[in-house]
Amino acid sequence: MTLWPGSPYPLGATWDGSGVNFALFSEHATGVELCLFDGPDGNNQIACIPMMEQTDLVWHGYVPDIRPGQRYGFRVHGPYDPAVGHRFNPAKLLLDPYAKAIDGTIRWNDTLFAYQVGHQNSDLSKDERDSAAAMPKSVVVDQNFDWEGDRLLRIPWHETIVYEVHVKGFTAMHPDVPKELRGTYAGLVCPVMLDYLKSLGVTAVELLPIHHFVADRHLVDRGLTNYWGYNSIGYFAPDARYAGSGTLGQQVIEFKAMVKALHQAGLEVILDVVYNHTAEGNQLGPTLCFRGVDNASYYRLVADNRRYYMDYTGCGNTLNMRHPRSIQLIMDSLRYWVCEMHVDGFRFDLASALAREMHEVDRLGAFFDVIHQDPVISQVKLIAEPWDIGEGGYQVGNFPPGWAEWNGKYRDTVRDYWRGADSTLAEFASRFTGSSDLYEASGRRPTASINFVTAHDGFTLRDLVSYNEKHNEANGEDNRDGESHNRSWNCGAEGPTDDPTVNALRARQQRNFLATLLLSQGVPMLLGGDEIGRSQGGNNNGYCQDNEISWFDWEHADRELLAFTTKVIGLWRDHPVFRRRRWFQGRAIHGAETTDIGWYKPDGHPMSDQDWQSGFAKSLGVYLNGKEIPGLGPRGERIVDASFYMLFNADHEARTYRFPVQDFGRQWIRVLDTTQATVQESLETIEDGGEVVVEGRAMILFQEVE
Repeated sequence: MTLWPGSPYPLGATWDGSGVNFALFSEHATGVELCLFDGPDGNNQIACIPMMEQTDLVWHGYVPDIRPGQRYGFRVHGPYDPAVGHRFNPAKLLLDPYAKAIDGTIRWNDTLFAYQVGHQNSDLSKDERDSAAAMPKSVVVDQNFDWEGDRLLRIPWHETIVYEVHVKGFTAMHPDVPKELRGTYAGLVCPVMLDYLKSLGVTAVELLPIHHFVADRHLVDRGLTNYWGYNSIGYFAPDARYAGSGTLGQQVIEFKAMVKALHQAGLEVILDVVYNHTAEGNQLGPTLCFRGVDNASYYRLVADNRRYYMDYTGCGNTLNMRHPRSIQLIMDSLRYWVCEMHVDGFRFDLASALAREMHEVDRLGAFFDVIHQDPVISQVKLIAEPWDIGEGGYQVGNFPPGWAEWNGKYRDTVRDYWRGADSTLAEFASRFTGSSDLYEASGRRPTASINFVTAHDGFTLRDLVSYNEKHNEANGEDNRDGESHNRSWNCGAEGPTDDPTVNALRARQQRNFLATLLLSQGVPMLLGGDEIGRSQGGNNNGYCQDNEISWFDWEHADRELLAFTTKVIGLWRDHPVFRRRRWFQGRAIHGAETTDIGWYKPDGHPMSDQDWQSGFAKSLGVYLNGKEIPGLGPRGERIVDASFYMLFNADHEARTYRFPVQDFGRQWIRVLDTTQATVQESLETIEDGGEVVVEGRAMILFQEVE
């Protein structure tokens, strides 16, 4: 087969209508072979061609007359010397780091390891067996797609509600999604699912990882899998396991069609991306891609013993963000997903690991510098999970301007408040108003805070109020894995119960969490399924459960809770006072009768410094002034909204609240009450100075009557 010189750029496989250009970076390789495959299972190697051209440390060549759908891989020659960081082994077929599609999954056996498994100091002994039959294959794709004018939606942060969801779990059990589409990209945008998302009122779907990933061998051996997908190996390839249309490039088309349909429904697409580590693990992991292409360039190695990997992620390795080609890989991937796949933003898993240039976390590291100067990536939504497992890795509040963050302090504080923990009132107030202590000093707005109470990693909301202990027995690790303790209150029993009083309390507690989350300043993130009472039976680490434990149980959806959630989202959407772009000032604002926010004790008097310092106060009144909110109009002008008074009672006993007395005699109407399963606005009005009883562990929202 003819191989022309081709071009070193772009990296990866590029079809031009007549043939395909292949380009692979490897700084330390001594030779590269391009291998082509066909056959029903993709394992028939039809050619293995030496790539003789090398430019700028990129090996390249052009093969005429091959087309999209062609399976391929690389064999890379060089020294096998783990002590200095090199693990080249041409017997191991490698995925293209820039593959736009991948066909097949790992077929686990010992040939996938570059060393002789089981030998003493085994990773030092080279294994000569061919791994091709056990490897998935990279696939040439045709990037042409009719977007019909589709563009990124660019919904402002202050108008954003994020819905975190797993592509498969969302529709795997939905009775109104055609069986052949359940669990697929296409299934996620079936009319019934689009209608659901639109009626719920969220504005962005944040998809758990869809980059092609590897199911770990130890899980497969136990009959499990890597359901969440935080084990990436293909940063440009949408995982074919979520495609109903095919695996030879059809998955790319199906993903694009999903994005286009979500955009047409007014919904943004945010990808959860895992650039901090790869599926190849530590020195005893398999050789699938980066390790065999150029281990010393792509991975952070221990400085004084390069046989071993720096592990800030708990997954065995960390990508080397000090190497320009690793940064290029990530930036090229991000630009690809924005420019070619039209996604609207990214949530970066364990983002602190990306900031590590030496040992410490550098919040102005090379990665952030590159992001901020990039004209494409700097303009989309960027969300950090602001921690890793390394020393100094907890960096909530320390990411630079331009980034939003998963606010772990918000999660912990709101959980503590509603379970009645002591000494939380002042911090609860700070978290409820956007966490200015974390973000204001760096020039960021309240929307830097991605507020959440639950996420994929941990208890669902239903389980948060139903279990004191985790129940991860199905994971096969003797219940040792997952979050160690529950920071909530299980409302009187462990797990399912027929006690109507306990179930009523649990339902109320769920409403408390949802109302608090959705009406706090900042950007709310709702864990998909919490709005219908999804349970995992107390499993708080469902990463390996691709089954009914993790999937949405639509048959038993809590319709009352769904109606409540939809009502609260409607309040958030209709009233800008709940989604301010600027910080509260705590003082009178232009054109207003009083302060922009007020804090009150149950007796109607303002909170004093001593009240804030009390370790036992669990009751609070919050006044939100909707008169002339600054900076929310289409041209940044002030706009006028209704004012609201919110009564929080995390005590177990009912409390009587008196409305603050003002000079102009306002009236208030009850618009939300978490003691009520159904949402019904009261026709009764309450005057300033009037009283209302708030039940234990409940919240009531009043709107000023104009």
